[in-house]
Amino acid sequence: MGSFGGDLSRRDFLKLCGTSAAILGLGSSAVPKIAAALEKAMVRRPSVVWLNFASDTGCTEALIKANYPNTAQLLLDMISLDYNETIMAAAGTQSEEAREAALKRGDYILIIEGAIPTKKGYGMIARREMLDIGREYAAKARAVIAVGSCATWGGVPAGDPNPAGLKGVYDALGVEAINLDLCPVNEGILVATIVDFLLTNRIPERDSFGRPKIFYGQTIHDQCERRAHFEAGRFVERFGGKEEELGYCLYKVGCKGPMTYANCPKFRYNDRVSWCIGAGGPCIGCAEPYWVDKFAGFYERLPGVKIPGIEGVEAGADKVGMVAGAATAVGIVAHAVGTKVSGRLKEKPPPKAGEKTPEERG
Repeated sequence: MGSFGGDLSRRDFLKLCGTSAAILGLGSSAVPKIAAALEKAMVRRPSVVWLNFASDTGCTEALIKANYPNTAQLLLDMISLDYNETIMAAAGTQSEEAREAALKRGDYILIIEGAIPTKKGYGMIARREMLDIGREYAAKARAVIAVGSCATWGGVPAGDPNPAGLKGVYDALGVEAINLDLCPVNEGILVATIVDFLLTNRIPERDSFGRPKIFYGQTIHDQCERRAHFEAGRFVERFGGKEEELGYCLYKVGCKGPMTYANCPKFRYNDRVSWCIGAGGPCIGCAEPYWVDKFAGFYERLPGVKIPGIEGVEAGADKVGMVAGAATAVGIVAHAVGTKVSGRLKEKPPPKAGEKTPEERG
């Protein structure tokens, strides 16, 4: 097999399989299995119906700006995107016919972008309520994927006072969905989720909010490149200051990383080049349910964070450096004591006559 219809060479295809294995936390031994699953799926590309409801189409834009796999490779080789009103060539009656034809065939992966209005008259497509369309298409889907925070719980449009009664997929439609939070969704997470579904034909293990644990199992703070500055009590006090130039921790200027579960530090955006904190902006917590109201204002610091190394201790930002430093010292001492007790710091007895030392044994 030299190439795949959309300019996806065999080399690129295997690179995609290797990247997918790494993203999914699998070893190189899984690459042949992923390749076989994708090749089988690509013989009859899986049908995907992408419905846009109350959103700014940011997740669609994230998808079409993906660099690897690029949009052509994804749409022409991996999946059959049978409906997406933002990027499809058809319009008007033709687009509605394409959507209805996909519904008639069934067995598609349904991707929903945007919150769903639950009050009549607030969201309609072709003179039909978005809520009714969502229910109809979810009923015949192989799997439902909610992309972006608008689809998972309501997002920015559902912020107080929410006159349209906007809700996420589960609350509005009552169906189980794979929730891919973030605003916008990271296209790498979306592609990896589709690959994983094609590989296993099952819904991935999810947390209590319906998010795949492999992508949302750790906090931003746990993985942050500025974590060492937090531990040492070095913080940006104000934007434009010397601390900002030195890349210090952004907790004091509003970073919500300690309470946000996502893998942005690993996946990053813009061809994996950078992400919010890497670019100097504090995390606003957009991977968390109800973040719009929960974390407002975005540049105000959290009232307290749990300090690593000291069970149950919380401290405000003004004291966090001092406590973090103490926690680090306590951790070092505890480690040293534990090592001594386990025998790894005990003095080694001298070798017996004629016995070689470990160094001599080599």
